[in-house]
Amino acid sequence: PLSVSPAADPAVISPQDPTLLIGSSLVATCTVSPDFPLKAEDLYWTLNGRRLPAASYATLGPSTLSVALARLNGSRQQSGDNLVCHSRDGGILAGSCLYVGLPPEKPVNITCWSKNMKDLTCKWAPGTEGETFLHTNYTLKYKLRWYGRDNTCQEYHTAGPYSCHIPKDLALFTPYEIWVEASNRLGVAVSDVVMLDILDVVTTDPPSDVHVSRVGDLEDQLSVRWSSPPALKDFLFQAKYQIQYRVEDSSEWKVVDDVGNQTSCRLAGLRPGTVYFVQVRCNPFGIYGSKKAGIWSDWSNPTAASTPRSERGAGGCDPKGGEQNTTLRRELKQFFGWVKKHAYGCSNLGIKLYDQWRVWLQKSHKTRNQV
Repeated sequence: PLSVSPAADPAVISPQDPTLLIGSSLVATCTVSPDFPLKAEDLYWTLNGRRLPAASYATLGPSTLSVALARLNGSRQQSGDNLVCHSRDGGILAGSCLYVGLPPEKPVNITCWSKNMKDLTCKWAPGTEGETFLHTNYTLKYKLRWYGRDNTCQEYHTAGPYSCHIPKDLALFTPYEIWVEASNRLGVAVSDVVMLDILDVVTTDPPSDVHVSRVGDLEDQLSVRWSSPPALKDFLFQAKYQIQYRVEDSSEWKVVDDVGNQTSCRLAGLRPGTVYFVQVRCNPFGIYGSKKAGIWSDWSNPTAASTPRSERGAGGCDPKGGEQNTTLRRELKQFFGWVKKHAYGCSNLGIKLYDQWRVWLQKSHKTRNQV
């Protein structure tokens, strides 16, 4: 095949595609090729499509026109601002990209977590300001602490704009060094090195098979049961659980903190005849003796159940006469408060006492109503 030599460019801009710090000034020149019958007075400049004022031009030769740009702002687009030299009829003779910005800042706040000990995801913040006005590339690097070569993470933006996911081939029982490098046309910045062991940053899938059911006819209680995370069933670890619940027409969740490592819990002190939404989450800790606190999983999908409607109240007669009855009511109220306080959050002994007392109270109401 014949090779065709490209036609000469109509003009040349100098400097071509410069990189500049914000606040810099620049003098650029446009020189027309001798093959084109254009003079300096036939030319004008635009920046991002806007014509630059003639007062900033200077004629440096019969076919060379310069433009002076002072105190440049950061580039409007990461691909650079377009500085273009035109002929009088609007034709484009030559172009140059101006990259105006700041060197990257040191990345900060590196945090990492491992889902079920199979992978590692890390995220970070791009420094105090973040905006450099230039395309800035972030690279997460990691290596085994005492031996091993530097590795580079490949899967970016998996958990947000400043994040990376390492899917496999991770070692347990050996700490990793992890850091982030930021680079753009004006420089490089490297974060502090973070040291971590995979066992210390494990999180799990949310607890599965969450069931919420009534507790007989007790109108102010619901029973919650769930399964421990299946992905960790073969590992030596402890878990603690948290429950949160809310009324159907409310967006405010109440949290039960002291569930411990049980996989069931009784919610008490609820409103009768009300639909509740319940979620559970898990925190695995002490994996193979790790001393770190562990990381909470996401919440499970909400599970709904309703408490039974109260059979009392509508037309019920509740006499208040008698000194002995008043004392008994006061003592019962105190006992109810004590039991509810101690039963709330799944203490088995308290729940049994509370159930016995509720049954006795309902019997005593029926007896009084019959009388």
